[in-house]
Amino acid sequence: MPEPVVVGVGPLTPDQVLRVARSGAPVLLADEAVSVMASTRAHVEALARDAGPVYGVSTGFGALATRHIPPELRAQLQRSLIRSHAAGCGPEVEREVVRAMMLLRLSTLATGRTGVRPAVAGAYAALVSAGITPVVPEFGSLGCSGDLAPLAHVALAVTGEGLVRDAAGTLVPAADALAAAGIVPVVLEEKEGLALINGTDGMLGMLLLACDDLHRLLPLADITAAMSVEGLLGTDRVFAPDLQALRPHRGQATAAANMVRLLAGSEIVASHATPDCPLVQDAYSLRCAPQVAGAARDTLAHAEWVAACELASAIDNPVVTLDGRIESNGNFHGAPVAYVLDFLSIVVADVAGMSERRTDRFLDAARSHGLPPFLAYDPGVDSGHMIAQYTQAAIVSELKRLASPASVDSIPSSAMQEDHVAMGWSAARKLRRSIDGMTRVLAIEALTAARGLDLRAPLRPSPATGAVRDAIRRRVGGPGSDRFLAPEIGAVVELAASGALLRSAESVIGELR
Repeated sequence: MPEPVVVGVGPLTPDQVLRVARSGAPVLLADEAVSVMASTRAHVEALARDAGPVYGVSTGFGALATRHIPPELRAQLQRSLIRSHAAGCGPEVEREVVRAMMLLRLSTLATGRTGVRPAVAGAYAALVSAGITPVVPEFGSLGCSGDLAPLAHVALAVTGEGLVRDAAGTLVPAADALAAAGIVPVVLEEKEGLALINGTDGMLGMLLLACDDLHRLLPLADITAAMSVEGLLGTDRVFAPDLQALRPHRGQATAAANMVRLLAGSEIVASHATPDCPLVQDAYSLRCAPQVAGAARDTLAHAEWVAACELASAIDNPVVTLDGRIESNGNFHGAPVAYVLDFLSIVVADVAGMSERRTDRFLDAARSHGLPPFLAYDPGVDSGHMIAQYTQAAIVSELKRLASPASVDSIPSSAMQEDHVAMGWSAARKLRRSIDGMTRVLAIEALTAARGLDLRAPLRPSPATGAVRDAIRRRVGGPGSDRFLAPEIGAVVELAASGALLRSAESVIGELR
């Protein structure tokens, strides 16, 4: 069992979110958080006894906020809110996303700014620790007033309704799963239903997961680019530090430094690094790889800055202030997160697009500098990697469509009370699909480049790229007559997704940034 993550009044770290979401870590509530929640809950209960209307406590919601709710109907008000807002549909959202979302909502509850009872936060912690995952459908959030429908499906499970997956992944009624884990369903009181659904936790959780994925995939993009530069008889001189310093973007310098290290000691590169080499300069997809992968890193850094701001936030509406007021606000609007989710989708599409262009160069005898057409063993009889590039092209085309921003769209809702929405949840969902596509595109480049390096024998690749080639060869055979190609692509996709290709290079030259 992984070490538990302690949730207090301060912000979580990205690593804590990843440990809960991806490694199954349990969570504990800090005593300080319990104390703060109890203190602010007293303010909510005092206002609930007041005759004046307080949004979320004694009124309806959204466009129905003008309706005053008498005390005897307020428990029903909160229960009805969760039931009505749990209106999603479509396929289930992934377990890691739901766990991240639950943890992030718990973190906001623990700040005391939402005014819920400690018992409500304790129920969230108990579900996460027991490995119970509410079933959350994919469609339903507009990314404004928070991820309302997804968070409502989570809250519904906490009250003992709806469906969940237990720790074994079995689909069961929430009431049964809670009973088996010894968790008492929550009966919501004033303001608590609203506090459970008014946050950007779903889109933020997916942003943090995407950032983690890109920290693995961007160094892999440097690896596959280096393999292609090598296999296509490109030069490493363009990656020299003094040339990169002429345009001092941090990400560019990092990517170029990675490629210098990856290509060091290559017999293939050295074989044509002579004054009589007829190649004047390489194509953009080779020469400009650090500029593109570097800009991707700088975009990722900005996205992580936004994520850090969100992790330090207490998002609810209304919110309980330090002096005990309950105030409406607009902090639930998902625009800051939606923008960077869309930006990262653009980045992913462009990095993958450059990868596909390098693969295509390997397959064209007019541009591959001596390699057989399509890297085929017997061209004409064999087609080699011809259709592997088709697969890449199909994925890249899809990535370009997914790069169209969701955040520029807005469909007014709630009788025009919510007349501008962020669509950040949609931006996050398409980014997850984009990252999966990028992984597949880079894997196909790695598979093709490994074949190209083999065909340069007896010249040997660099120790680092050779280690990546060898990792592929342990799963996939070398050049020869055509074989069933889909399983070979699938094997290398697994190596790329698991980080095995990255680790193979780092085992030789150390960590790549």
